[in-house]
Amino acid sequence: MSLIPSIFSSRRSNVFDQFSIDIWDPFSGFPFNTLTTSNNSLSSTRDTSAFVNTRIDWKETPEAHIFKADLPGLKKEEVKVEVEEGRVLQISGERSREQEEKTDTWHRVERCSGKFLRQFRLPENVKMDEVKASMENGVLTVTVPKVEEKKPEVKSIEISG
Repeated sequence: MSLIPSIFSSRRSNVFDQFSIDIWDPFSGFPFNTLTTSNNSLSSTRDTSAFVNTRIDWKETPEAHIFKADLPGLKKEEVKVEVEEGRVLQISGERSREQEEKTDTWHRVERCSGKFLRQFRLPENVKMDEVKASMENGVLTVTVPKVEEKKPEVKSIEISG
């Protein structure tokens, strides 16, 4: 596996993690926003950049794969969890920007707004039809149960003679 991600395939957030897929934005880092032509005092590209890279933990237990994402301030209605063909788990959502009043003076804007999308290619040993998601206190938990591994049956053979 190459340590340099190819621009012709999906970019991984971690080159050592074969299951993590991020959507590649060829215009990331440019001082303009290609999606909207907004002239707001706050650059929407800068506002969304931190939220786009929403960090998600993925752990594997003997029973399931468990994903946890910190999504403070989002309601469960603002988050989508989908399973696509090819065993791809997709977590997406959007945090709306706070309305700016003409009379308001902003001293600091550190909270992120905008859309996020993360995709994970799941291994073959999962039950795609039994995926469950819950959200509590701003933490999204997605549980993907694993297929029970059949342990080889050991049959004892009696020795005659």
